Amino acid sequence: MSKKDAMKKTRVLTVAPAPGAAISKPPRAIHTKEFKLAALARMRDGAQTPTALALELGIRRNQLYKWAKLFDAGAAESGFKGAGRPPAAQEKLVSRLRRELAVAKEELAIQKKFNAYLARLK
Repeated sequence: MSKKDAMKKTRVLTVAPAPGAAISKPPRAIHTKEFKLAALARMRDGAQTPTALALELGIRRNQLYKWAKLFDAGAAESGFKGAGRPPAAQEKLVSRLRRELAVAKEELAIQKKFNAYLARLK
């Protein structure tokens, strides 16, 4: 696969706006693994500054650095898994418990407010 072919492998994920939503965000671009690897190769090539490369590719310069960091950490083998929550089997116990605790605290606060409301009615 040539560099130009790899750079063309980008798809745009469009999300329908919620009914009544006034503000619309631009569609989120999801880049393929080949696109990311080709962009990193061009960035590390040194022929072009990261800023110029990012402008050419239509991405933020910061994104190039994030991809480089993930690549150096060994995430290239996993396909640069990025957005979204990892599967439940891979999720760490501590992060899952923290999320469950936050939900429980929110439910408790709602119950306390409801009990105070009922006490005022009596």
